Amino acid sequence: MQITTFNPMILSKNAEEIIKLFEELGFERRHQKDNIDGKDISNVRMTDPNGFHVDVARVESMEKDMTTMRMNVRDYDEAYEFLKSRGFKNATGSDHTVESTSARSCLMIAPSGFSIQLTQHIRKDE
Repeated sequence: MQITTFNPMILSKNAEEIIKLFEELGFERRHQKDNIDGKDISNVRMTDPNGFHVDVARVESMEKDMTTMRMNVRDYDEAYEFLKSRGFKNATGSDHTVESTSARSCLMIAPSGFSIQLTQHIRKDE
């Protein structure tokens, strides 16, 4: 399995407050995606001068903030099956995948509660 990115991701209905905190720590907004999965969900990718990354997603349905690990991979299906074989389950309770023109993703949760936001970016040459 080829991992292309691995960094923390924060899911929160108070994403703007978290983004502001990271901006005060020296992070800058690099990329924003809105209306994810046709829902009122947005994601902001942030980077600091040292090259560290954090993603902050606004998810209105979150009762409490959740920190997960964002893991981008080259082969979504391979990574999905790998995580499932180790006890992770799709957070939707089904095999639902969020698909857009640029990515496939889902939140996978281990029995212990540890979570990974699994993502494959669709490359223009694929």
